[in-house]
Amino acid sequence: MMSPGWNWFVIIVTLANILGCWWLIIWAAKKRPGESEEGEVTGHVWDEDIEEYNNPMPRWWLMLFHLTIVFGLVYIVLYPGLGNYKGVLNWTQVGQYDDEAKAIREAQLKRFAELGNLSPAELVKNEQVLLTGSRLFAANCSTCHGSDAGGAVGYPSLNDSEWQYGGDYDTILQSISNGRTGVMPGWQAALQDDGVKEVTEFIVQLSGQTADAGLAAKGETRYNLFCVACHGADGSGNPALGAPDLSNDIWLYGGSREAITQSIATGRMGKMPAQKNLLTEEQMKLIAAYVTSLSN
Repeated sequence: MMSPGWNWFVIIVTLANILGCWWLIIWAAKKRPGESEEGEVTGHVWDEDIEEYNNPMPRWWLMLFHLTIVFGLVYIVLYPGLGNYKGVLNWTQVGQYDDEAKAIREAQLKRFAELGNLSPAELVKNEQVLLTGSRLFAANCSTCHGSDAGGAVGYPSLNDSEWQYGGDYDTILQSISNGRTGVMPGWQAALQDDGVKEVTEFIVQLSGQTADAGLAAKGETRYNLFCVACHGADGSGNPALGAPDLSNDIWLYGGSREAITQSIATGRMGKMPAQKNLLTEEQMKLIAAYVTSLSN
């Protein structure tokens, strides 16, 4: 809402411009004293033999300018254009957006309801579900997980068989709906530099990489004291806790010594935001079906 001063400023400037253009058209179309007749030479000559003729624009073309002015006047009567005046139709861009968004939502809900009534097994095998789910994934999930769901550092790949919390349909749907918060505490204070180095070497060995056997042996003792509760004695992890498998070559934050050392020393904090306030239940089901299909 404009202040009264700005309101009248906009009204006066808008109407003055329209009326000014109209006056200019009328003034320019007037015949001037001494002006040559239409089709005759004006007396202007260039390069000794090039003469200018009085050929005004066609009347129909001139009428288009008048029609444009009439259109402008009708428009600002029907639609907002004069300060705080809302127009006869009471149109707003917010209102139009809301109407269009409502129509889209209604169409989506109807379509998603038809697909959402299928069982998980039917959803994962339905081509239309997977196509729609892939589009929803691209619009809502690809920013973090990538357009191919391949993930990135700190964002898990969704198209392999490695799952931090489990890869079945129901678990994936729960992850999408409620989100996940993964917390790996930092152990620098408890392990000190030597301890961090030893545990790092044991993890490197556990994942099948070449490691210092002496340091790894010491690290195993520390691992069994500080890490086994979450990651298990064999390092295979615990989906119930979101503790990842450390015995393979799939890493969320990287499997180099430097990355592993940082994870042990300072910890990690992973956050998968809940989508239940952003997506409908049917939309989340379709995305869950699509993600399930990627690794199955």
